[in-house]
Parts: sequence; C-alpha cells; structure tokens
Amino acid sequence: MDKKLKCSVLTLLMFSVSVLLYGQVTKTDIDKAIDFTSLKHPYLYFSEKDKAELLSRIKNEPDCNDIFRKLEAQAKMWLEMPVDRDIPVQGKNTRAGWSEQDNDGKYSKYYSTNLNNAFYLAFLYQLTGEHKYAEKAFEFADAFCDLTTWTQRAHEFPIIYSRIMPWNVPDDQVNFNFDHYNGDAGRLMAAVYDWLYSGLTPAQRDRIRGALIEKVVTRVRGDYEFHWWATAYRCNWCGVCNSGIGLAGLALLTENPQLTDIVAESYNRINNMLNELGVDGGWQEGGGYWEYGVHTSMFFADALKRITGSKFNLFENERLKNNPATFPLYISLPVKKSLNFEDSGGGSLIGSAHMINKLATETGNKEAAWYSSELLSGRNDIFDIIWPKSVIQPVQPKRTSKHFRTIDWWVMRSDFKDPAKVVVAGKAGMNNDPHHGHLDIGSFVLYWQNEYFLQDKGKEGVYDEKFFDDARWDYPHASSIGHNVVFVNGEKQIPGKMRKQPWNFEVGGKVLEFRTSDKSDYVLMDPSNAYPKIELKGWRRHVVFDKPEITLVLDEISANPGASVEIRFHPGVGFETNDKFALLGNDKGKMALIPVAMQEFDIIKGRHAAQYINATKTFFWIDYFDTELKTKDKKTTVATIILPVTDAEEAGTIASSGQMKVDKSGNLLISFKRKGTVYSYEFKSSDDGFRLKK
Repeated sequence: MDKKLKCSVLTLLMFSVSVLLYGQVTKTDIDKAIDFTSLKHPYLYFSEKDKAELLSRIKNEPDCNDIFRKLEAQAKMWLEMPVDRDIPVQGKNTRAGWSEQDNDGKYSKYYSTNLNNAFYLAFLYQLTGEHKYAEKAFEFADAFCDLTTWTQRAHEFPIIYSRIMPWNVPDDQVNFNFDHYNGDAGRLMAAVYDWLYSGLTPAQRDRIRGALIEKVVTRVRGDYEFHWWATAYRCNWCGVCNSGIGLAGLALLTENPQLTDIVAESYNRINNMLNELGVDGGWQEGGGYWEYGVHTSMFFADALKRITGSKFNLFENERLKNNPATFPLYISLPVKKSLNFEDSGGGSLIGSAHMINKLATETGNKEAAWYSSELLSGRNDIFDIIWPKSVIQPVQPKRTSKHFRTIDWWVMRSDFKDPAKVVVAGKAGMNNDPHHGHLDIGSFVLYWQNEYFLQDKGKEGVYDEKFFDDARWDYPHASSIGHNVVFVNGEKQIPGKMRKQPWNFEVGGKVLEFRTSDKSDYVLMDPSNAYPKIELKGWRRHVVFDKPEITLVLDEISANPGASVEIRFHPGVGFETNDKFALLGNDKGKMALIPVAMQEFDIIKGRHAAQYINATKTFFWIDYFDTELKTKDKKTTVATIILPVTDAEEAGTIASSGQMKVDKSGNLLISFKRKGTVYSYEFKSSDDGFRLKK
C-alpha cells in the first residue's frame, strides 16, 4: 500500500472513530429522558388528547378531509376482503426473472397488502373508535406476522453477498438477515401496535409484539457489528433500518422498557447518517435515496422527540437543520421532475408534501416551505393529517443556481418553474460510492422544454442481480461509456472500490471553481483522477451558462500527440448530425450542438448495446454521438456551443461563425454570432490551464 493510500485509510479510520465518539447517547440517557409512567397508547405520533386536533383538521381542512374520506371508502373494501392465509412462494431469483415465482409478483403483493392494510385500518380505528377497523386490522397484521421473515429475497445471502459494500463498511460481510424491508415493516408494524393497542386482547397484542421482537429487535439487538448497514452512514439503508428498529423499541416500551438500548442505538446511528449530509445538504446517492433515508428517519425522530419531551431531537442535527430541503429543491426540474444522476431515478420531484412540510416546521426553514408550497403536489397521506400544516412563511431562494460543495454536484438555471428556461447540471466528486454511484465524473446534462436534450440514463428504471456486483461498471448506465464525458484512446473511468479490494480514496474529480450571478454561471471541473491517467493525462472541463439559454463547454484535454479523443454526448431527444453540428429536438423545440476547435474534427454517431441480466427485460440500444479528433500537441482544447435554434439553417449559420483564438499572452477567446449579436468568452491563461475571465 503506497503512502497516499495509507494516509487516506488512516484519515477515514480517524474520522469514523471521531464520529462514533462525538455526541453519542446511552441507554441511561434515554431512560432519564422518558417518563415511563405516562406512556399510554397511542403515544408514538399522537396521544389520545391529540386526536381532537386531528379530527378538527379532517373537518376544517379540505385536503385532510379528502384523505380521510378516501381512506374510509377504501376501508369498505378492506373490511370485506378475505385475508389469505396461504403464503405465496417467493422467487429465488427475484431480480433475474428465471421462474414463474420470480415474475408473478404474488409474494410481494401478499407482503405489502397485509402490511399496508393493517396500518391504514389501525389509523382509522384510532380516529373513529370503531372496533370493526381494529378487528380487521389485526387479521391483516396476523397474516403479516406469520411470514417467516420480513426480509425479502433480493437482499438475502445468495444474491446480496457479492454486492460491493459502501463507505465505512468492511468487506467481510456474511450476515444478511435484516434489510430495508425489515426496517419499513418494523416502522409500520410499530404504529399498528401503538394504534391497535386498546382494541386488542392481550394475546393479540402479544402476537404483534412477538413478531416485532422476533423479526426486528432480536435480529439486530446486540449484533450491530454484524450488519453492514449499521455503519454505512452515507447509505440510505442506515436511516431506513435504524428507524424501523428504533420505532419498534419505542412502541414496546410499555411491556419491554429495557429496549431503550436500541432506541439509543437508532438515535446515534441516524444522527451519524445525518452528519454525512453535505454542508449544503447534498447527498451523494442522489435525490431518491436522500428522500428514502431522511424520510424514514423522520418518523423515528418525531416519535422520539415526543416521548422524550424534545430532549432528544434529531431535527436539530446541524446538517439537516441548515439545509432541510436544499438538495431536492435545487435538483428539481420543470415540471415535477428531478435530476437523474446515479441510481436516483428522476421521474418525479423529491419529497412528499408531508415530509417537506414537517422539515419546514421543525427547522423553520423558509426555502423548504417555498419548495413545499410552490413545487410539490398536494397533500395525500395520513401524515398530512397527523403533522399540522406548516405556518412557516415561504421565501423563494435568492439564487437559482447551486454548487453542492461536499459532493461536487452543481446546477445552473435562471428559473425554478419555467420550462422555457434552460437548466444545465453536472457533477464531479469522488468515485467512492460503489452502492449507487456511477463512473460519471465531469458529466453534465441539459434540460429544456420538459425534455433532456442531453441526458443521463441513470439506472434506467430497473435493478437486476448483477447491478451491484463488480459487473456494475460494465453496464452502460453506470460505466463512463454511458455518460457525457471524455475518452482518450478509449480509456474509461475507474471506481475507487472493487469488492475485496482496498479503497482508493483519490479516485474521482473536483470542482475547482463555481460562480453564479443573475446573468451567467460558470463552473470549472477537474475530472482527471477519475481515470487511470495512462492515456488521458489530464482533463479540465469548463461550463459557462449564459442565461437563460446558451451553454458553452470548454474541454482542455492533456494526452500524447496522435491520441484519439472522443467527447461524448447522449441526447434525450431525436437528433441528426453532419460535419459541423448536431441538431437535437422535436416538436417542442430544437437545439444545436456546435463544436469549435483549432483543428479538424468529426461528429460520429454511436450506440451502446444494453441488456439487463433479467429475463423479463428486452435488449435495447442507447444512442450517443462523439466529437472525435486526433491530438496534435500534448494539450487539445475543444469548445462546444449548445443553444436553441429555429432549424438546421440557423444552426449552420452559427456554426460557420464560431471561432477559437489564442492571443499573444496565451489567453483563449471563443466567439460566435447569433441573430446579429456577437457572443464572446475570454479564458485567461494560467500555469494549470484556462479560467474564465471575471
């Protein structure tokens, strides 16, 4: 192991120890904070006294009234529904699709139907006092308790063992008897126990309590060191699993007060996870997994805050409190979408109404309140009834663009809502997330008119059994080949972690500079260390966003003379290419992508052959095109202009006007003419490369 790697490992270990020692609470601390004599079910999210306020919301707030009336209507069906006691066979290869059981979905439907119906009927019992809801809720809960395990097959040993483990987790992992499904089940069944308590016989209570102890508590209690997610503080699983365990402990305190030990563990570990939020609220796994980890943690945070009289309040975590909704707000896209980086999805906005409402209320954050009121859809969840509507005054952010410094993601825009305004976003950061990360350092996307004109495919909506193995890096979706990056002689980016191999914490890139103003934004990235640096010696990517719709990309590429360079772009709309430009678009609008260089280049179409290791998914192609050229010197500079045009004729006129010049001082000037206006951008020369003139 070289000195740099040893230093990186030592730094990580010291950091991990400091995190574990700082601010940790004990069982005794929790015991002192709880008045056990006052605990009377329900108490997790509301008390008997609080129900009058919930009923008032249902009566006086139209959204809450609709939620309740819908629930009552659905309950008519659930009350008549026979509860199936025959547990379907769960498939052995649920993400490969080899058998009928893998594909029919019967087990997952059985699992979710019994769990969710018990949860919603228990809530109705609390609000109405009608015992018929308690009786039927217990029937569904009893069937769910009858499952041998609340873990699902995709996360059991045969499939998950070869998964590459996340940051802060040793490679030597052999125990997989508790997954995020257990965490969710523990969270929901804790509420079922709390809400049904007064309507059940002692034997019925013990049925649910026994299942919580068997399938949640004893699987983890005293054995945290054998669960990989327990210290994976940069992984959403940490929040999901610990919230379920902690809520199970809180719900059972009336019978098992000794379970405050797992309550303390959940508090500490969720707090450690929240400490890994970026200084600007960013989360490396992406928006969807930010939501899953933070959202599930909030239920435990709310219950613990209530039960301890605010003595232990995870909403006070500094990273969460300072930026409760900054990440989902800035990675949002018009209309009701979000950035699709890594495995995060991107099909919808991040965060539900009740989640962001709660975060705004607990932190007093006005931007979170604005995100909730201006961008998110209406209230439609029972926690929109349980958690009161925020009274925080919404305030729109002063800046529309953002650099998330800890993870080195960036977003440039001139408006949050208007689809006619371009959004440009990209990322640098380190290649140290083998769980949900991609080899996409230096990549960027461009979104306009509700379309990705340049896209990131993300995970393409599906996982399979190999997507989390080392084979992950061969999938076009996760490999650098499927991203808008640069290649020299075909050299691809590398991960900082392979299974059973030591970490390399230096693999990745960084943002060297970020500027934003009302008129323009600028970012400079250095993704060089994301590559082996055998063929590509260095790469600096500048992105200038001339608001509201013109983007200029400048790539400085260092390589040996005679090397083949490919600057790759993945269009999200139809496209055509010629020898001067690519024309992207559809009936919503058109954009030209115009390379400018001081040497000859070609624009070449290509496509990736994509096939998941899943028998239910068909083969498909992923289109792209490259700006290709041969290097003449050790350093090659290529600019790319991306802007709306009316048609190919206008694109050709702009392309013909494009120029790149170097003056006597070595400064670089890029210019083009559009609709009678000359646009020019000057980059000052320095020892390490160019920088946009201020």
